[in-house]
Amino acid sequence: MFSPFEIMVASRYLRSRRREGFISVISWFSLLGIALGVATLIIVMAVMNGFRAELFSRILGLNGHLNLYAQKGSITHYAGLEDALKNIPGVVRVTPLVEGQVLVSGPQGVGGAMVRGMAPADLKDRSVLSTKVVLGSLDDYGGRGVAIGLRMAERLNLKVGGKITLTSPRGMQTAFGTIPRVQAFTVAAVYNVGIYEFDNGFVFMPLSAAQGFFGMGKGISTLEMRVARPQALRGVHADVVAAADRLSRQPLRLLTWRQAHASFVNALDVERNVMFLILTLMIVVAAFNIISGMIMMVKDKGPAIAILRSMGATRGAVMRIFFLSGAFIGVAGTLAGVALGVAFSLNIEEIRQFLQGLTGANLFSPEIYFLSQLPARLDWGEVAQVVLMALGLSFAATLYPSWRAARLDPVEALRYE
Repeated sequence: MFSPFEIMVASRYLRSRRREGFISVISWFSLLGIALGVATLIIVMAVMNGFRAELFSRILGLNGHLNLYAQKGSITHYAGLEDALKNIPGVVRVTPLVEGQVLVSGPQGVGGAMVRGMAPADLKDRSVLSTKVVLGSLDDYGGRGVAIGLRMAERLNLKVGGKITLTSPRGMQTAFGTIPRVQAFTVAAVYNVGIYEFDNGFVFMPLSAAQGFFGMGKGISTLEMRVARPQALRGVHADVVAAADRLSRQPLRLLTWRQAHASFVNALDVERNVMFLILTLMIVVAAFNIISGMIMMVKDKGPAIAILRSMGATRGAVMRIFFLSGAFIGVAGTLAGVALGVAFSLNIEEIRQFLQGLTGANLFSPEIYFLSQLPARLDWGEVAQVVLMALGLSFAATLYPSWRAARLDPVEALRYE
């Protein structure tokens, strides 16, 4: 497609002489702009993917993928339905839960929290939490022993073996009216999963104790299901609905993890798309630098273009020469940006630790970002998309200057030489 003569002339035009030094500076800034734009886009998208993957893995590790709730009140007589749900292909585990909001108080301070009642065996099977116990032991979880998050323990000044008082808004009916349920429980274990919401606002309680505390008898709040493929729920969803309609004695509603965390998922998607769009503008600006530099090069090389045309070079050959000159800037800048972006993304946590130690500032607060370390996950499909977009913009930026060079009239170019 490109002859050796065209490649030689294009490479010669990129090596600027002294009087053309300003054009060379513009070309180098264009290359640097493309490289920084590509690298920044790759790094930001990798961090966004890392955030998404880490948060989803931890949230889905602590919450179910599908949840069955009663339309009114609690779910009763659920044993047969639980067995049927376990036999549905794709369902890994079914866990009966009791959930309710409470007011928690300790030796120092009070606050709101969510109680989640589940059997000790089910809690130990929840590896995201059971492997993150930092104080106490889940062996003591049972009876009136509960597990709380590290942030809640620090906020209320609670220690293992200490007493935490729970107050439920679901009051007890007495002859003197409705009075709130107030009970004290013993802190058996303290966990730290790295998500501030859970570490600060959840109390895990044995299922039987939660049923008694909320006055639910043998009922439960929800049947929580974990599936093998949480990203593909369509088939399992239909089977669960069919089983609930067939076996349940009361109307139930099914909630997927996407519906339960819809605002969170949508916020991540919107933020990711907006960041991609904003950072793409950096590459567009660098592409405009290529256009300006190439136009100045065409103007400066006017006599040389006229001589080439007089010696028999076609307009197509001239256009290809200047296209190659601009394309080299785009290709070199893109490759440099990919190398920088991939290297930075693969070592981003080490870089953060180095900068944090150097400056003494906390660059990544877990209270704000929900995670204890900065995650990054490269999606090679996205990297290829960024590369193709950068190359496409770079090649498009060379078309107009190349066309102007090809349309240059040799007579006019040499008139005043």
